[in-house]
Amino acid sequence: MNEQVCDSCVTCGDIAVQVRVVALLPGGLARAGTSERTEEISVALVEAQVGDTVLVHAGEAIAVIAGDER
Repeated sequence: MNEQVCDSCVTCGDIAVQVRVVALLPGGLARAGTSERTEEISVALVEAQVGDTVLVHAGEAIAVIAGDER
């Protein structure tokens, strides 16, 4: 089976990645800083603020990482 990998963004892969929220946008969206650039993600499922580190899978923030986990 040939699986295509998206090379256009860090946050749409098969694994969850940690990114920092750099701006909140309307409609439950945010700009997140990755190791390479900023990307638009959904924060509709979490209560994220600018400066928070969130765990993102498939373009969706699934957790806000707090305390010693940051």
